[in-house]
Amino acid sequence: MVDVLDSIDAGALRRWAYRCVDALTARCDEIDALNVFPIPDSDTGTNLMFTLRAAVESMRAAGPDADARTVGRALAVGAVAGARGNSGVIVSQLLRAVAEAAADGPLDTVSIQAMLRRARVLVADAVSVPVEGTMLTVLAAADREASAHDANVALSTLVVDIAEATARAVDSTTDQLVDLREAGVVDAGALGLSVIVDALVEVVIGRTPPRRRYRRPREPERQAGTDVSTPTSECGGAPATSGYAAGRPLGYEVVYVVHGPNDATAAELRRALADLGDSVVVAGDGSGAWSAHVHTTDPGGAVDRGIAAGDVRGVRISCFGAVEFAESPLPGARGGAAVSVGRDILALVAGDGAADLYVQEGATVVRCDEAIDSSVLHRAIVGMKHREVLVLPNGALSAQELVAVGAAARADGKDVVMLPCSAMVQGLAALAVHDAARAAVDDAFTMSEAAAGTRWGSLRIAHERSLTWVGMCEPGDSIGLAGQEVVIVAARPLDAGCRLLDQLLATGGEMVTVLVGAQASQDFGAQLAEYVTGAHPGVDVVVYAGGQPGDLVQFGVE
Repeated sequence: MVDVLDSIDAGALRRWAYRCVDALTARCDEIDALNVFPIPDSDTGTNLMFTLRAAVESMRAAGPDADARTVGRALAVGAVAGARGNSGVIVSQLLRAVAEAAADGPLDTVSIQAMLRRARVLVADAVSVPVEGTMLTVLAAADREASAHDANVALSTLVVDIAEATARAVDSTTDQLVDLREAGVVDAGALGLSVIVDALVEVVIGRTPPRRRYRRPREPERQAGTDVSTPTSECGGAPATSGYAAGRPLGYEVVYVVHGPNDATAAELRRALADLGDSVVVAGDGSGAWSAHVHTTDPGGAVDRGIAAGDVRGVRISCFGAVEFAESPLPGARGGAAVSVGRDILALVAGDGAADLYVQEGATVVRCDEAIDSSVLHRAIVGMKHREVLVLPNGALSAQELVAVGAAARADGKDVVMLPCSAMVQGLAALAVHDAARAAVDDAFTMSEAAAGTRWGSLRIAHERSLTWVGMCEPGDSIGLAGQEVVIVAARPLDAGCRLLDQLLATGGEMVTVLVGAQASQDFGAQLAEYVTGAHPGVDVVVYAGGQPGDLVQFGVE
């Protein structure tokens, strides 16, 4: 038996966030296949999944003892910073509304009603031109249903009725947009929003509402349509008149986060981006960070508009040309849908916790807790599903071994690229920017750039007496390495770790990733994070239990 909740506290908010990621991951392919406009790039489910993953990572960084206010705030900040596509930006505003509603404590019936009203306002402000038959329509249906209930209604009744209204609104989207009607599908973003609401129902009452599954009909199944309308945006932003010719979509999707603008400056940025393209969404996290999204033929100009508005970070530019269109269905794909070129990510990883992190990000893991032979990697590459394989070596094999494995794998018919990752923290940075919708060469370049831009170091215990560049170390000493070079020798691990962090951050950095090893004390990661917060204000810290042998901790500085 599962207790039915009468309020949503910090623990329930965490469970909701995790359930959202699980549910969106499970239905990602289904949602992707329904994505038909503004271009059929089949990425709405993927964008929503990665946006919620970013929110969850931010929530984890807040710590297990965070209250509802802190958890809600972390979810909003993470979602805005990690928003993918305009659907992701829209959902970030829902989480911002959750954060505002949780500011006074656990969410109850009145809080949920206020949250949906606020979400509707935030989303309407963020989207340049709202359109019926999209996520906005479904959010409005949820708000209307919530507002129709008395404030004294049970929370369980409220969330179930909201979910049912949301599901009905999803079904209605097909008839609200010509693009959807001609394709015979519901709106992809609308379905994703319904999945998120259903996840809340599961947290509150302990079971998931039964839902139908959607598919995109094959061409012969489609009915003869009416006149083709101008393409519209995935999340409800109508296209600008410029940038389209004969119904063909704009060439680039540009997403970035800009820090510093106030509401007026953000509105100016929204108008400036609308002059450059369509599907414009500019949405904030409530503390000065804004996620901007636009489809445009002028990606440089879109970034310049952001720079004029504030401090731009995390720029992602995707070319729509990276999507191939299949005239006949491919295995596992819907007929007529856009099919992105498949590729596998293979990573050499040590430690249970680190392996879990890589798997969560979609990588296939080859364990290297102990030294492995290069033939193990070769067999793993050959056994991958797709022809294209990107490998994250993470320092487990020498450069010569990797060259030999790559040559052998190519002889066996694999297009393999060894990415320049010398440590697991660099591999995680590369995975964070992986985009399967890009061409392999572009994806490999972007991931390599992220890895190369991550300074890394490690902390170990010396097992023998030896001479280093910074003096003699004795057995039991703590040694800190920046890359492969010993730069710190100290008697205590915490002293060595703090001094190593100072060196790694001496030339700047915005975020430190701490991957704690199996031999470290239980609170070692928390102590290091506390030091960074005090000694380096403004630097974000994320701590993971990696469980790797050998290194007490790995640091990655981005």
